[in-house]
Amino acid sequence: MSDPMSAIAFDIDQLDFAKSGGLVTVVTQDVVTGAVLMVAHADREAVEHTLRTGEMHYRSRSRGLWHKGGTSGNVQRVVSLTADCDADAVLARVVPAGPACHNGTPSCFREDALQADVFATLDATITSRLKHTNDPAGSYTQRLLGDRNLRLKKLGEEAVELATACVDGDIERATEETADLLYHALVALRAVGGSLNGVRAVLSSRAK
Repeated sequence: MSDPMSAIAFDIDQLDFAKSGGLVTVVTQDVVTGAVLMVAHADREAVEHTLRTGEMHYRSRSRGLWHKGGTSGNVQRVVSLTADCDADAVLARVVPAGPACHNGTPSCFREDALQADVFATLDATITSRLKHTNDPAGSYTQRLLGDRNLRLKKLGEEAVELATACVDGDIERATEETADLLYHALVALRAVGGSLNGVRAVLSSRAK
């Protein structure tokens, strides 16, 4: 079982370490953006360290037990661990403190793979701006979050501009206005305490 002091609910005994010579495959995913950061391996000791510390540990053939970010500071704080149906792979959802790749890139995969959820990235940026809405030198997003009348005015303007572009049959402008409207809608939603995950849940329930 997992360490009783661990805040991560995960039963290590469900994993089949014997199948691959004492190792399981670990797919590490950014919990905010959904981007796959890296794929590595872990043995029982590495998983135990992960559960005990709340930060990702792996087993490397060259370096042995490996605490991700232990030297560089680019640690990966664990949000959840989930075993796959065959019990020989684990999905680790993390909050990274820096690049995952030794090359200094956010992910070990090509840059286009990081576009898996551009809306989540945008939503995370908007959320980060909530902390400084009263900064007079702040960003446009901060101004919107701090001024109810301004954000509602801009939301209405973007909706009208999108409708106009659609009436005109202007695909390029309609695409740009859709992006603008989605951005302003997410800002307005965050300002009242809503979230992108809430929107996903509604759409998912409607799809069913």
